[in-house]
Amino acid sequence: MSRAVFKSNEQGQVVLFPASLDEKVPQDSPARLVNQIVDNPDIAEIIDTYKGGGTSAYHPRMMLKVVLYSYLNNIYSSRKIEQALADRISFMWLSGGQQPDHNTINRFRSSHLKEHIHRIFTQVVLMLVDMGYLTLDVIYVDGTKIESRANRYTFVWKKTVEKNKAKPEEKIRKILEQVEEGIAQDNQMEDQPTLPINSEELRRRIEALNRENRTKAEQKAIKTLEEKHLPKLEEYENHLSILGERNSYSKSDPDATFMRMKEDHMKNGQLKPAYNVQIGTENQFFTHCDFFSNRSDTLTFIPFMEGFCSRYGFYPNKGVADSGYGSEENYEFMEENRIEPFVKYNYFHKEEKKAFKNNAFLAQNLYYNEKEDYFVCPMGQHMKKVGVTTRKTESGYVSKISIYEAENCNGCPLRCLCYKAKGNRRIEVNHNLNRHKQKVRELLTSPEGLFHRSQRPIEPESVFGQTKYDKAYNRFRHFGQEKVEADFALFATAFNIGKLWRKMSKRKGKEQENQQIDIKLLINTFIFIVMFRSFQKIKNRITSNQNLALDLAA
Repeated sequence: MSRAVFKSNEQGQVVLFPASLDEKVPQDSPARLVNQIVDNPDIAEIIDTYKGGGTSAYHPRMMLKVVLYSYLNNIYSSRKIEQALADRISFMWLSGGQQPDHNTINRFRSSHLKEHIHRIFTQVVLMLVDMGYLTLDVIYVDGTKIESRANRYTFVWKKTVEKNKAKPEEKIRKILEQVEEGIAQDNQMEDQPTLPINSEELRRRIEALNRENRTKAEQKAIKTLEEKHLPKLEEYENHLSILGERNSYSKSDPDATFMRMKEDHMKNGQLKPAYNVQIGTENQFFTHCDFFSNRSDTLTFIPFMEGFCSRYGFYPNKGVADSGYGSEENYEFMEENRIEPFVKYNYFHKEEKKAFKNNAFLAQNLYYNEKEDYFVCPMGQHMKKVGVTTRKTESGYVSKISIYEAENCNGCPLRCLCYKAKGNRRIEVNHNLNRHKQKVRELLTSPEGLFHRSQRPIEPESVFGQTKYDKAYNRFRHFGQEKVEADFALFATAFNIGKLWRKMSKRKGKEQENQQIDIKLLINTFIFIVMFRSFQKIKNRITSNQNLALDLAA
């Protein structure tokens, strides 16, 4: 039996010529793609954020390469990036052997890169357009909730603040009534509602009271106002100022709003401080992203599309989204900006079913005479227009609703099937919304619409899946919306570069496979020709031998 032989593994071995890092990094490594891409963008604005004087700083282009490559490899902590720079060859190659510490890396992200990463992201997207991977002609829109770094239990609720604020206000009124001897109240009518007291008004009245001589009881009451009730009132006003139009916020991250999360790690349905992240994708690349405190997707569509326009200077030709974005306001916006609305509305799938289409009693299926403006019920009775009302959304958009009523439903044999309310049947119709729905229905049922409907679940949904599970980016690591937006833009840029590298590798693999197939085909063809020629020679030899035998026999 032969003896096993092992290679030498002396760790202290000294070589005459040290190995180059460039030789250790494969030619198809994503580090080389990051290096090539970051060498192209203009980073003059980032360089301008550095102040002169003092010691020399690490070059921002090198820092950007390192940070993007870290995010591409699911490394988001500045300390882990520092560690990777010390023991990973690809990081050493990108940094040129330099090793900035975690404070320098964190300072670069928060101070120098925060305001300019969005422009870098835009430049990378435009580069993908030039390469043919994107067109920016269509955008697939969807949203998700990503949890904030904030403490999950430091919540402030608007209703609770308003309820608690009323208690010190009532105590303040009573104290002021006692101190001022009811002068302010006597000047008001008995049935006139008391106006809420704000902190500025209370401070002004306290200062006015302190200028006069007061009894000990009055001085004690004034001191209570100044030291107890005034700070509490200011606290509640500060809460309401931070809340704005929101219903809640977190004390440790005031920009985060409490939302119900699908990825509930506690499995108890609790609300968590989070951000509503809206993204636009094409070919599974990020093309735009934005953040909102509103939990509903409907009200985020218009500002999201306006953000896309401000980023690229134009709107996409086609917008694709699910029924959460289908509203009259959004349809009007898309019509005004010439965006084809491949956006579902509520009950779109239900309206496509036979049970819905065959129900003659539904308001959507009643015959409408547009010229004379009336509907016809299943019994043939005209339902004439009796009024118009309006409805206002949270964003301030006003919808016009027309009301139609039947002339007489008494004794109708179909009344039990038609409706159950008392009196004559009434229906409310939004003609403008119905017009948009008809247009959207035609688009969604067309061949192009069927294609976009099949693509929508695998466009933003797959990007969200890769973001949260493959890339482990399921909770933000910074406080404040500005820092969160910058960090996510950095992540989206690295995500696009990683996606580009995989597509390029896949294309290169197919080309190599095709080349191998061509070589195999040439080899097989050559073998076939050789064998065919050999067969022909053998055949000719057999034929000549047969002819020779016949000659000899003759």
